[in-house]
Amino acid sequence: MTAIDHFLSNDNGKGSFSADIEPVLRIKPGTGETIGFETDDEVYDQLYEGKTLDQITAQINPVTGPVYVEGAEPGDTLAVHIHDIELTEFGYSVYLPGAGALAERMGQDQMARRIPVKDGKVTLLNGVEVDALPMIGCIGTAPAEGEGSVVMPSFAGGGNMDLTDAKPGSTVYLPVDVPGALLSIGDIHAIMSRGESSFVAIEAQGTAIVSVDLIKGVKHRAPRIETEDEWIFIGLGNPVQESIQRGYEDVFDFLVEDNGYSREDAYVVMSALAHSELGGPTGSEDPDPLHPFTAIGAVTVHRLPKSLLK
Repeated sequence: MTAIDHFLSNDNGKGSFSADIEPVLRIKPGTGETIGFETDDEVYDQLYEGKTLDQITAQINPVTGPVYVEGAEPGDTLAVHIHDIELTEFGYSVYLPGAGALAERMGQDQMARRIPVKDGKVTLLNGVEVDALPMIGCIGTAPAEGEGSVVMPSFAGGGNMDLTDAKPGSTVYLPVDVPGALLSIGDIHAIMSRGESSFVAIEAQGTAIVSVDLIKGVKHRAPRIETEDEWIFIGLGNPVQESIQRGYEDVFDFLVEDNGYSREDAYVVMSALAHSELGGPTGSEDPDPLHPFTAIGAVTVHRLPKSLLK
């Protein structure tokens, strides 16, 4: 178990990313001090109890925070190191009518199941037990104007991207658009299929334990993730083809501008080894207000092996 220097309970949950929200903690970056962001899944408790979407009173995907990072200014980047994610003893699988790629197959009957999570295992069905692969679904900094959604769309500072690589051992890089950055985290999953076909994962309350570094004078147009073996570039755009193109462009610029590849060499390498996939189906523009869980656009994920870097 990772030691926690600053614990933020889910009583600090908020319904958006916003520069207008007062920070609940101020930290100095680069100290190695850890912050525990406890998340909240009360909405799934209520759905499991039989309430319909129009009856629930809990905030969907609340994010805990925000945390003010001293010295962070617009044009900088936060490096959020994920040390551990501690889960409670159960999660939920929920179907909301009209949501996700399987809506036409599932029909109009709402479903909610409680899924046991114990000793690092997730029991999906009787006889179907898998290793827990906890991850952060919603992470980001505050936008310069307006509010960043905790459901959709994702935005340049992050949001509900639902990336399986936002996991222990990874570093998430987030653009800074306001003084202090205002970091918030929510929506922990016990495990999630890449692409999130159902629009939900095995949703689970838990605590994400992170530390924060600050990179001055460097800012990307979208979040990035670094794992032990890969750099992962996030594409945001609508339609999805724009998201894919922007992600590919960021990989290309990383090779050429940051790592000394020629344009031609970067092109050849990417043609062979830059793998792409869908992230969460959380869109990148405002959804239809009459169908708030119908994704527009998509978050895309573009992978580059670290072994290629000079």
